[in-house]
Amino acid sequence: MTRATYTISTQSQAFICEHCGTGVLPPEFGTSHRNHCPRCLWSRHVDLRTGDRMSVCRGLMEPIGVWVQHKNEWSLIHRCVKCGYIRTNRIAGDDNPELLMELAGRPLRHPAFPLAEYREHGTHCRQEGGPR
Repeated sequence: MTRATYTISTQSQAFICEHCGTGVLPPEFGTSHRNHCPRCLWSRHVDLRTGDRMSVCRGLMEPIGVWVQHKNEWSLIHRCVKCGYIRTNRIAGDDNPELLMELAGRPLRHPAFPLAEYREHGTHCRQEGGPR
């Protein structure tokens, strides 16, 4: 049995975003490895491991959220529209700040629980059959 040989790419290459059509150059600042479009924040499912370019899926990766890693470093959360794979990617210094803020605020605009009931019943939401 042989181990697969992975080649990790540490150089960003220019590409055309398949979601919005923007020509994307390697970043001048921010991250050293460009993996998403700075205009629309979409990516492509090309890696099995970061930088290996070994994925056969090649589906578009939709930006579905952001999360803050250690030391306040933001990362995008992408989900492949073809296979459902979820991956995080560090943001770059030239990423669209309005879209980043829209993604960050999405959970506040669409909460996972009914806000009306929360406001109506104080700090604890009433559940069917539960205490009042």
